[in-house]
Amino acid sequence: MDRFLSNAVNRIDAKGRVSVPAHFRSVVQKRGYSELYALRALETPALDVGGLDLLDRYEQRIAQEDPFHRTADDMSFFCHGDGMFLKLDQDGRITVTDFMREHTGISLEVAFVGRGSFFQMWEPERLRAHGSEVRARLLKLRQGTVTKAAGETE
Repeated sequence: MDRFLSNAVNRIDAKGRVSVPAHFRSVVQKRGYSELYALRALETPALDVGGLDLLDRYEQRIAQEDPFHRTADDMSFFCHGDGMFLKLDQDGRITVTDFMREHTGISLEVAFVGRGSFFQMWEPERLRAHGSEVRARLLKLRQGTVTKAAGETE
């Protein structure tokens, strides 16, 4: 399997390192990533983490914009200024930096969440709250679809 799936919570050690879950490291290895690209998520207090293909995807989108418009500049600021490279050590750990902590609120533990072609890093309580919100939105959407399918009005 070469997708980031599932989730796990790991504790940050005394040196500020956290172990990336083994099944995520396996995907990193299968995809041949020599380094990881991390980006502060735009709408959530999380980091999006993937290989250089994640950065390439953002840069390809920037290249489609008119370089004289603010959108291209804003997008570059976002994916380059709010991004960083992460190195896995020989034991599969990464260092949790202040840059990461400021955006996420991570302090003692890191929640890793698979997102298919990338994964996210969250502060565990914030992830739980976000997960509840997501499920509530999806349930509301599903109930609205079921209601409409049955011919009832909202």
